[in-house]
Amino acid sequence: MILTVRPGNLKGSVEIPSSKSHTIRSLAFATLAGGDSEILAPLDSEDGRSAREACRLLGAQIEVGETWKVRGTGSLPASPEAIIDVGNSGTTARIATGMATLLDGTFAVITGDAQTRRRPMGPLIEALGRLGGRVFSTRGNGFLPVVAGGRLKGGITSVAGITSQFLTSLLISTPLARGDSQIQVIDLHEKPYVDMTLWWLDRLGIRYERRGYEEFFVYGSQTYPSFRQAIPGDFSSATFFLCAAAMTDSDVTLTGLDLSDPQGDKQVIDMLAAMGARIESGPGGIRVRGGDLKGMDLDLGDTPDALPALAVVGCKARGTTRLLNVPQARIKETDRIAVMAREITRMGGRIQELADGLVIEESSLRGTEVDGHGDHRVVMSLAIAGLVARGTTWVGTAEAISVTFPNFPALLARLGAELTLDHSKGNL
Repeated sequence: MILTVRPGNLKGSVEIPSSKSHTIRSLAFATLAGGDSEILAPLDSEDGRSAREACRLLGAQIEVGETWKVRGTGSLPASPEAIIDVGNSGTTARIATGMATLLDGTFAVITGDAQTRRRPMGPLIEALGRLGGRVFSTRGNGFLPVVAGGRLKGGITSVAGITSQFLTSLLISTPLARGDSQIQVIDLHEKPYVDMTLWWLDRLGIRYERRGYEEFFVYGSQTYPSFRQAIPGDFSSATFFLCAAAMTDSDVTLTGLDLSDPQGDKQVIDMLAAMGARIESGPGGIRVRGGDLKGMDLDLGDTPDALPALAVVGCKARGTTRLLNVPQARIKETDRIAVMAREITRMGGRIQELADGLVIEESSLRGTEVDGHGDHRVVMSLAIAGLVARGTTWVGTAEAISVTFPNFPALLARLGAELTLDHSKGNL
């Protein structure tokens, strides 16, 4: 599928879809809870459906409509009748693996698509094993497919923090372990995603203690109550509209976002404002207008998903922009550091890879054929690059958008972008 984009500005209001990260967490908690839970305004995307199907296989009864009604398993997931295929959802892979260690004497097999099978699982496998989980990689290489079972006993473990999803998985599963768990965390990245998980634990009354982000003590033999919770707007999805408006002569208002939510990508608002974008927050939403942007150093350790879009913004900023402290961007759906360097260079941008980020010089982009590499965030970032490039930009593998943001092209067009999505064409 090819997304064709021509240069232009944006004007109007756009409602940001619900958070993918909150949606997946809500499904996990509802599955492990006792009784009936209701998830209001969930994100219905490929990742959300993958998480929903994983939870069904682990025993949840889920009624799908405008809201998702979930009858939980009461702390006792069911042995899946089929392989759990998480598709492109790394978050679901890590969380479902932890949930499977609550099975009593049985196992689940968890796999994913080609991209997800390249994302590391080893640190989580080892951490769960030290707590009594029985988890192994079928190929012995620390990647999917994995076989996971239990039952989780508790104890002392440690986990690497190169992705916050390892810790999130442990924090979701250990309250239901038979005993208490002590988790030591090594070099945690993406702290706001852990804050999001802790927000849910607090909301559900789970008892734990913590020492910063370095150590967590989780009391075992707890239960999750049922709940009714609305899913807030997704700041990761909002990033593309924030960046597009900031680097063009645009005037866009984003609605549906809650600035009190722990999502890390809300930091993009302050980053763009510091670079010179004109941003105002009020009851009507977040208004963004383009400005005279200047390059600066940005620490993306807590906001790795923003790297692709901010790499494009760097091309429109005076001087040099450095995106730093984000090595985990190399182990997302693609190596986003390498991929964005390659595709922006193809568009005429001046960009250099670092081990943990990118250095971007002010550049004049030209429209050309670029490859989205089947990565939803890369596709959407190259689409907004097309708004500031000379001529026409063709973005391949545009079908990847459906993983998290199926209506992205329609919303961009509603704001005045000149683009077309050709379903009949294959990849470039």
